[in-house]
Amino acid sequence: MLRTLCRTGGALLQVNVSQQRWASTLPMNTVVLFVPQQEAWVVERMGRFHRILEPGLNFLIPILDRIRFVQSLKEIVIDVPEQSAVSLDNVTLQIDGVLYLRILDPFKASYGVEDPEYAVTQLAQTTMRSELGKLTLDKVFRERESLNSNIVHSINQASDEWGIRCLRYEIKDIHVPPRVKESMQMQVEAERKKRATVLESEGTREAAINVAEGSKQAQILASEGQKAEQINKAAGEAQAVLAKAEAKAKAIRMLSEALTEQNGSAAASLSVAEQYVSAFSNLAKESNTILLPSNTGDISGMVTQAMTIYNTLAKTSPKVEAEVAKDKSEELHSVNELKAVNDTVYV
Repeated sequence: MLRTLCRTGGALLQVNVSQQRWASTLPMNTVVLFVPQQEAWVVERMGRFHRILEPGLNFLIPILDRIRFVQSLKEIVIDVPEQSAVSLDNVTLQIDGVLYLRILDPFKASYGVEDPEYAVTQLAQTTMRSELGKLTLDKVFRERESLNSNIVHSINQASDEWGIRCLRYEIKDIHVPPRVKESMQMQVEAERKKRATVLESEGTREAAINVAEGSKQAQILASEGQKAEQINKAAGEAQAVLAKAEAKAKAIRMLSEALTEQNGSAAASLSVAEQYVSAFSNLAKESNTILLPSNTGDISGMVTQAMTIYNTLAKTSPKVEAEVAKDKSEELHSVNELKAVNDTVYV
């Protein structure tokens, strides 16, 4: 940082060249003075501090009063030059920053330190090196905000006696050695490959799970479909059996009613004769072995024989029903006798 010598009131002071952009030159005592806004003029009377001129119209005594310092109350921006610092993991870094400060007390800024801006700059550099030594390289990049806050806090603790308030500190650039930079890039690439591999494996796992779930659902739906099909098939077969049974029962009922009517026997004989002729017409169609009765050509005899069997069964049915009714009446009589005996014994 370039510095020059300036004469103020007969004394030699070191002034930063970059600070000459904002610092006002020392005005002469012309009895009537106009102080600009956001500036503080420190006045000495006979070599001692007298007062600070406020912005606006002011009056001074010639020869006795002299303007000793001019302090700017605006926010001042100072470039902190690049410097080397060693991190906690022994990595040498080149780092620079920007310091924002403001003079709060012109008296302390004028008499508390010879060059307040230079002092604050040196304090920022030393504090930055100290704070960087507490952090590893990875944390330096992740915790820049915390690092800036710590530097501002440390500067404000020391600069209160100088009447200066550090508003904020910003790190501009952090330069690492080339080899460290290459290793960091390799680490980043490895981390990205790792994330890509993990994501790919998770995608494969999710795909396998989805396929398994789909197969499971397909099997469940197929089994449910087969179950429903079997249930429907069984229900259909049951309904068919019931329908056949009802039809057969209805046919038998109608046949029995027809037989009880007049000429029912003749109709039955005609039906038996038709079935006999139809059965003979189908002989030798399914097998070569045939058993025939001796009187195959006597159709009337076959019909008579069939009707005789039917009449025998018809006569037998009433007898069987009468015997069943008789057995039931005997059982009921025996039960009544047994109850009477039990009642007698009880009495």
